[in-house]
Parts: sequence; C-alpha cells; structure tokens
Amino acid sequence: MITQPNHVPERLGLLATSAVDPFLTEELLKGEQVHGGIDLAKLVEPLPEEDARWWVEPIRSLVEDAMFEFREDRTRADAWLAPRLHATLRLTRREAADKRLWNHLALAVAPDYVAWRHLSEPTAKRPDRRIAAERFRGPADRQCFSRLWWAAELFRNGSDYEPVEAACGNQDLIHTVLRMELIDHRPTAQALVRLLQQGQVTTGREIFGLSVAINAAGATLIYDILGQDQPRDPVHLRDWIAEAESAPPVERYELPKGPDEDSVPEESVAALTSYFAELFETAPVRGRKSTD
Repeated sequence: MITQPNHVPERLGLLATSAVDPFLTEELLKGEQVHGGIDLAKLVEPLPEEDARWWVEPIRSLVEDAMFEFREDRTRADAWLAPRLHATLRLTRREAADKRLWNHLALAVAPDYVAWRHLSEPTAKRPDRRIAAERFRGPADRQCFSRLWWAAELFRNGSDYEPVEAACGNQDLIHTVLRMELIDHRPTAQALVRLLQQGQVTTGREIFGLSVAINAAGATLIYDILGQDQPRDPVHLRDWIAEAESAPPVERYELPKGPDEDSVPEESVAALTSYFAELFETAPVRGRKSTD
C-alpha cells in the first residue's frame, strides 16, 4: 500500500482535471507507488494565502486518524470522516462545486487515504486490486472526498451532524441518493434518514426502490408543500466560515457543530417520513415478493 507523497503541500490549491491523468499511473491505481509530489505541485493554482481554511495539516491529521481508527473496517471511516471533513473544510457550495479543489486534495494531499479507502478487494472475476480513477477525479458523488463533504452538507440538520453519521453509515444510501436532486430538499433528506434509523428501509435494493418511487411521485407532487422547509439565513454560514481561522481542531470522539442554522421543521420531517413509508409499501424493490 502506498504512503503519502514525499512532498505534501502545506496548503490546498486547485488542480485542473486535465492535469490529473498523467499522475494516475497504473502503479498508483494498483496502490503500489505514488508520485513524488514535486512535478504535480508545478501544475497547481494557489488559493488565497490569507484564508486559513486552506491549510492542509488539519486534513492530513484527520485522514491519518481515520486510517488508524478504522484499520479493521475501512468502510466505517465514511461516517466518522464526513462530518469532521465538512466542519474542518468550511466551504460554500460554490467552492465545493469546484472539482479542482477535490482533485488536489485526493492526488496531492492524501492519495494514500484514497488508496486505503477505495482499493478493491480481489474477487474471482477481478483478482487484481485496483482503485477506480473516479475516486481521484470523478463526479461529486464518486470522488473520495467530495462525496463525503456533500453527504455531510446535504444530510446535516442545521448544526447537527448526527443524521450524517446515520446516512454515511449505509453505503447504499449515499451511493444511491447523492446522485438524485431530491436530496437537496432538507425535509426529504431528513425523512430518508428517519426511515433508515427506524429500520423501515435497510437494504440497498430497498433504498433504490424507495428512491425510484420518490422520484416518480415527485414528478407530480411538490415535496415542499408536503414538508415545508424554512429559508436559511446565509449569515450563519458566512459567520461559521469566517470562524475557521480561530476554530480548534474538530473533536475525534464527539461530533463537531456545523453552521448555526435552524433545524428542519420536525412536522415536515414527520409528514414526509409517513408519506415515504406509504410509498415504500408499493415501491419496486427487486426480489421483494408481492403480498397480493
């Protein structure tokens, strides 16, 4: 397994996707050898030096702790790292939508974490272990770090990251739902987590079937009417980001706090949870026997 590059930058930067591919060598994608870092550094666009959010050390510390703590079960690292990455790397959605930031984080700062987390296990059909290139420079729902940050952003309930732990503790949920637009509606996201926590939806097939049903029903129903949300005051997010310079490192054993935004109205979560539970009864779940 690879270790971190010899040269790890002190600050995050922007790395164009077109510059990534030459460094995605066969040796790296097999988890055998990593680049040295110097040549890659020449291609990075720097971010403003006065912004404390771009220091790399807090993120390196997090991923190293994750690799140690979850060395026996790397999948569980997602639920631990997602809220802490989000609270450490305090971004606006516009900033988080810039793939160049995630390219740099994955390839220059923590390629060893990408390999540790996403190197496949050998199977009869695919005996060679390999990391999918999209884990380094893929879409937001597949790239190693952006998927965690967006999961935390979309599943947090105001400042509360507990729903994020629940969502990221189920790989099927984040794999299936992150790519769907419906999850950007906060009551919908919280209702999905509620069904998961209540054990009403558990398996990948059930989650996929429910997601299909929700999407189909959403074509004719407006979920914001069934479960209204409150408009979010952007001041709270701006203040939270501004506090990054003086914020202490995130706790390892307790969940951090997100932006001091209002929680999703409980009556909206309850209404949508009930509605989705009804949808799930007739959802197209592969392998489920009909009760008719």
